[in-house]
Amino acid sequence: MAPRFHTENTSEIQQKVFYDMMPEQRFLAAHRLYWSARELKAASLRTWNPDLSEEEIQRKVKESFVYARS
Repeated sequence: MAPRFHTENTSEIQQKVFYDMMPEQRFLAAHRLYWSARELKAASLRTWNPDLSEEEIQRKVKESFVYARS
């Protein structure tokens, strides 16, 4: 049975691309997306909280992802 990648926001082209990927490619894509999201969260925290140290930024990023819900 083929994996399902359809959501309301995915196009047929996106679905085909995901379907045609090898499992390792899907894992690497998810891995890159995860770390990109963490980098964006850190950038946002730096912008909105310029007084925070880098250690505090990284702690807040970690907290955000540990307690994240979808």
